Amino acid sequence: MAYIAHLLNMTAIYVILGISLNLLFGYAELFSVCHAIFYGIGAYAVALLTVKFGTNFFLAVIAGVVLAGIMGAIISIPSIRVKAEYLMLVTFGFQMVVYTVFVLWVSLTRGPSGIPGIPRLSFFGYTFFSRYSFLPFSWSFAALCFFVAWRVINSPFGRVLRANREDELATQALGKNVRRFKVQVFVLSSAMAALGGCLLAPYITFVGPEYFTLHTSITLILLVILGGLGNLWGSVVGAVIVVLLPEILRFVALPAAVANPLRMVLYSGLLVLCLMFRPQGIIPERPTREESLESSNISSGVRE
Repeated sequence: MAYIAHLLNMTAIYVILGISLNLLFGYAELFSVCHAIFYGIGAYAVALLTVKFGTNFFLAVIAGVVLAGIMGAIISIPSIRVKAEYLMLVTFGFQMVVYTVFVLWVSLTRGPSGIPGIPRLSFFGYTFFSRYSFLPFSWSFAALCFFVAWRVINSPFGRVLRANREDELATQALGKNVRRFKVQVFVLSSAMAALGGCLLAPYITFVGPEYFTLHTSITLILLVILGGLGNLWGSVVGAVIVVLLPEILRFVALPAAVANPLRMVLYSGLLVLCLMFRPQGIIPERPTREESLESSNISSGVRE
């Protein structure tokens, strides 16, 4: 049963990551392949501050989220000036550079050895030793991220993001500073991804670069596409699939040398099938209330 609790905790973390990337990819149509780096920034920030300086967990979380937001702003400012395919290349370069820093800056990150001995989370004198005890905490953070993202996408800010996604020139013609909106959503998405890393560090009490590879960034893209672009519930469904799918192979008597490539084949096959038969994802984007009313008014006018 502890194994099931572990899967649920990891699902909560991936829900946070999926929601954060969906804000960027699904609602703003900014294609990024460096999301695992912001995940890693949050994890390393908590690990370093709590292990080396004895910082309180919540202060370390704030530091990790702020640092990831700053890094998101730095990478977004030049990135939004280029076209979609070049944005992918810029974020890919950022992924590889920062991952190399995680591996090679041994004096800070301990390189491939990682940072062990991260203190377990303590809250009001209670320490979350078991995987079960961590469940309310991880899912509370996931619910908080869902609520924040829901408020954002249903606000005037979210409507501008969707309008810019559909027609950037028309949005600019309405007097909106589309570049500022892109930077802001990039910062929000980066900070939210870092929150997932902040949870990972005290949960597994270890942080290493192998958790924040390009493979992780691609897995997150798969999560969002499979669940449904532009739908927060789709990110939840996608997280469940991405976390549980590899675990199915544990019940098949296959050597690791076969199981790992097979997992990639399953991921790739799911993505291909999804793009062929349901390109909008399992739970597609739904129109907002304002969009539904506008569509209804147009239909009524046509009938008249």
